[in-house]
Amino acid sequence: MLIASINVDNGAATLVNLPRDLMVDLPGCEATEGYEGMQAQQGMINSAMTFGGVGCQWQAVEQVTGVHLDHFLMMDFVGFKDMVDAIGGVEMCIPEPVDDPKAHLVLDAGLQTLDGEDSLGFVRSRYSQGDGSDLSRIDRQQEFMGAMLREVLSSDVMTSPVTITRFLGAVTDSITTDEELTVDTMADIAISMREVDLDRVQFVTVPNGAHPADENRIIMSDAAPALFEAINNGEDLGGDGDGDAKDDDQAEDVTVEPGDVSVEIANNTGIDGLALEIQAVLVQEGFVVTGVGNPEARVPELTTVYHGPGDEAAAKLLADSLTNAQTEEAEGLEQTLELVAGSDWEGFGGSSSGSDLSITDDLGGVTAEKQESAC
Repeated sequence: MLIASINVDNGAATLVNLPRDLMVDLPGCEATEGYEGMQAQQGMINSAMTFGGVGCQWQAVEQVTGVHLDHFLMMDFVGFKDMVDAIGGVEMCIPEPVDDPKAHLVLDAGLQTLDGEDSLGFVRSRYSQGDGSDLSRIDRQQEFMGAMLREVLSSDVMTSPVTITRFLGAVTDSITTDEELTVDTMADIAISMREVDLDRVQFVTVPNGAHPADENRIIMSDAAPALFEAINNGEDLGGDGDGDAKDDDQAEDVTVEPGDVSVEIANNTGIDGLALEIQAVLVQEGFVVTGVGNPEARVPELTTVYHGPGDEAAAKLLADSLTNAQTEEAEGLEQTLELVAGSDWEGFGGSSSGSDLSITDDLGGVTAEKQESAC
């Protein structure tokens, strides 16, 4: 479930994932055809659909977030597969082999193009990738959506209003929308986004923390209201391309590009497979990853980017791509950085991709920037 905030005037968009495991205060909903309704209660955010249908779910999201929703769109599995197949598949970098019987998904590691069936399995897969959590699955879904957007913008789909309308018409049988979100309206939105800069399409997960009474559920953190307020105000969370004024030290650091930075990744979080997940994202961002593993010489509690003398700018560039990371000079390092993910690891969401996430330090997320061919 996502809230999509689209700025059609300047070609920017923010998509906010609302995890299914998110516990919220749900509003009461009247019974309607096919649904029994429900009393106001605390529950998982997606349960409103089960008891009250689209209208109840719409009301719940607006009440929980305070964000006014103009439209609603729901796509079924067939529509998702058809959409992927209509653009010729989606190229993805799969960091390690996947075998997930529950999602009917078997993939080799490496750069490959996923068809509709495999794409559906990939975005649904949960227990055979990452740490098995809904948040880990959302990270992969965000990477997939960014990759799919790149495919759409580089294909013939966006070449003219006619091809856009044909593409949308191919999936209308598999989507449910409000009455005002017609194919023509969707086409108008798509046309306005044809020239979008991919680093201005931002994917974030609502800031969250562990539920105090249930380790299998999460709640929104104190940082969430600021994100929702920014969306209601129409703020461009992807940045305006010019950036805010920087101090002198920051201005001196912008000469380093991700392709100039080599990094080894060490996992000190206790989360199995995290180093490989970090590698996949960093490769997408253009960094050169020379190895992954467990920490040896340096075992910090907090996420740290270690660098040798003279590599401060490279270390800062890498650290700025993370939600929270400190930098530190270390003996024995030459040219290659060492990223050690610590117990405070919160993912990606910094400024190396040009994304402006200064609204809160708690936001993670990825942009839809071009995926490098190296995998």
